[in-house]
Amino acid sequence: MHVVVIGAGIVGCSTAVELLERGHRVTLVDPADPGGPQAASYGNGAFLSPASIIPMSFPGMWRKVPGYLIDRNGPLTIRWRHLPRLLPWLVRFMRAGATEARLRRTAGMLNALLSDAPARHAALAARTGLSGLIHRDGLIYAFTDRAAAGAERLSWQVRRDLGVALRDLSAEDLHALVPDLSRHYTYGIMVIEGGHCSDPGGYVSGLARWCLDRGATFLRACATGFEAAPRLTAVRTDAGSIPCDAAVIASGIWSKPLARAAGDRVPLESERGYHVEIPHPGIGPAIPVMPQDGKMANTMTRGGLRASGQVELASVDAPPNWNRAEILFRHLLRSYPGLNPSAPRSHWQGNRPSTPDGLPVIGPARRIPGVFHAFGHGHVGLASAPKTAVLIADLIEGAAPGLDLMPFSPARFRWTR
Repeated sequence: MHVVVIGAGIVGCSTAVELLERGHRVTLVDPADPGGPQAASYGNGAFLSPASIIPMSFPGMWRKVPGYLIDRNGPLTIRWRHLPRLLPWLVRFMRAGATEARLRRTAGMLNALLSDAPARHAALAARTGLSGLIHRDGLIYAFTDRAAAGAERLSWQVRRDLGVALRDLSAEDLHALVPDLSRHYTYGIMVIEGGHCSDPGGYVSGLARWCLDRGATFLRACATGFEAAPRLTAVRTDAGSIPCDAAVIASGIWSKPLARAAGDRVPLESERGYHVEIPHPGIGPAIPVMPQDGKMANTMTRGGLRASGQVELASVDAPPNWNRAEILFRHLLRSYPGLNPSAPRSHWQGNRPSTPDGLPVIGPARRIPGVFHAFGHGHVGLASAPKTAVLIADLIEGAAPGLDLMPFSPARFRWTR
């Protein structure tokens, strides 16, 4: 079959690799270069974490919303003037994690996507000649003390209950593994099977090059809709229509209008994230660390020491607030006392495509047979991409996917306006 994959980010390129390996013809459509800074996968924290299964929404979160509106230095902020438009999404978001039962259900669904994420990436990288970018040395979550970890007791208990392999780290263990980390942190939890990517943007562009070398076509264009009679016959773009047998919507935050054109209304919003990167810092963690007081991923990448995080709820086209990146830099200075406060650094801002219930949209479109959704992965797009690719390829071929996709169906939003 000829499949048009709309979006050349990590999900789209992983899907293209899977389809090519199964013998299908692929056209990748994107208005920008694969792996470029416009993509969420370019600037993320680079974690490949089986522990990233806890949704952002949790019991009692509604009590914290006033603080999020007021505190401009916290890990989550909401821009006041965007609040009226975001309010319906926020209400669904808070309801999704309102009880422990709901949190556990969402975590179970995400666990099905992420439990073997590092191994899947290692296999994908090996097949495409990119093994040097995937590392499986574990991941560390650092706390000031055990009491601070105890405040997140439910989250870590859910992870253990779902089989995530964890190891407690004493202060001695923690600083033996990360000597440059501040002695302010005295306790850690290691995700034993965790991994990371040392160049997410380079990884995506490398996957795209592998696809092109094996016959895929790349069209620099914006997809605008579909032609169907009633089954899909072509994807419309601003550069003309592309006749095809199937199409995959994997264009991240830009997927919402395409999903609607295929008959599905999805409440997709941007959780805007930031990173700061220090080239040649001289120090840093050999194993990626997330200091839990800052909720930021600290990872050594090809570009230097990267701190990624923050959740800023605002419109996609709102100008970046670079103070959010500077907050990350100040956290880095506190976490690694040996860093130079005057170190040169670069900033980045991107848009995580997020649904209110914390689950991606994976499955067939409601009104146009042959169109498939693969977007809305929020914080776990990088980690979950290879598994998503397999699920989508199975659906395109008419095979039963090895996972119940009903919780990921766009039909769960059928009352969305």
